[in-house]
Amino acid sequence: MAFEPPQRLARTLGETYGDAAAAEWLAKLPELADQALGHASLDAERVMAPGGRSSLVALVRRSDGSPAALKIAPPFARPDLERDALAHWNGWGAVQLLDEAGQDALVLERLHPEVSLRSLPEAKALLEAAGTVRKLWVEPPAGHGFETVTERTARQAGAMDPYLAGADPSGTSTETAALTAAALAAREELVAAPTESLLLHGNFRQGKVLAGDRAPWLAVGPEPLVGERAYDLARLVRDRVEDLVAASSGASAARRRVNKLADSLDLDRERLRGWTLFRAVESGTRALTAGRRQDAELLLEFASWL
Repeated sequence: MAFEPPQRLARTLGETYGDAAAAEWLAKLPELADQALGHASLDAERVMAPGGRSSLVALVRRSDGSPAALKIAPPFARPDLERDALAHWNGWGAVQLLDEAGQDALVLERLHPEVSLRSLPEAKALLEAAGTVRKLWVEPPAGHGFETVTERTARQAGAMDPYLAGADPSGTSTETAALTAAALAAREELVAAPTESLLLHGNFRQGKVLAGDRAPWLAVGPEPLVGERAYDLARLVRDRVEDLVAASSGASAARRRVNKLADSLDLDRERLRGWTLFRAVESGTRALTAGRRQDAELLLEFASWL
C-alpha cells in the first residue's frame, strides 16, 4: 500500500506525542498497513484525507467483497482501548467493530466519512448529536482498563500549570493566566464530588458522528474513559466555535447552548459549564504550546464567556 501519511495526522501526532515518537511510527506505517491488509485479507481502495488526527483510516474491501474501513493507530494512542469500547457498545450508537487486523489495527463498518453532523444546520446537528451520545453512556465492562476523568484531567492540568500567573511560556496576556486558574479551580471542584461512573466517548463532537446505512448517525473515534456525562458533553458545547466567535451574540449563544444541552440530557448546568470551561482552556493552552495561536485565541475567547 503506497501512500504518504496525511499531513494532519503527521502534524497532530507530533504535537500530541512528540516529534520523535511520531516520526518513528510514521516511518513504519507503510509496512504496518501492508501487514494489516494481509492479516485480515483486505483489498485497499484509498486512504482517507485529511483523515484522522491520531490514526490512519483507509477504505477497504473484505474477502467477500463487502466494504469496510481499516484503522491503524500508534500504540501510544491506545487503540486497544478504542477496540474495547467499540466491542462493548457493539454497534449501539457507534461504528461496529468487525474484526482486528493484527496489533493496533481495527476493521470497522464503513460509514459515509464525507457526511458528518457538521453538514447539518446547527440546531439539527446538536439535536442529532444529543441523541447519539446518550446511547454511548452505559455501564463500563467489568474489569475494564479505561482511565477515569479524574486521571485524564489530572495529566492535562499538569500541562496547564506553566500558563498560570507569572509563568506563561508563550508571552500571552494575563487574561490567559486568569482563565487557566479559573479552569483548574473548576476542575478541582468537579473531581472532588464525582457524580457518575459511565463509559464515555471522550472526544465527542459533531465531526465524530458520521452518516451510516445501518443507522442514520453513528459515533466514531472514541478516546474512551469512565466518568460523568457532563465531561463528555463539554466538547460538543464549543462545536463550530469559529462561528460563535464571529457572531455578535456569540457569548450569549454559548451560554444558551450550555443550558439547552444540559436540559435536553438532564444534566446539571453548572457541572456542564465547569467542564466546558476546563476543556476549552485546556485545548487553548495546548494550542498555544503547539504554536497554533489563532486556534488558541478562539478557544480562550470562548472560555472567557463561560
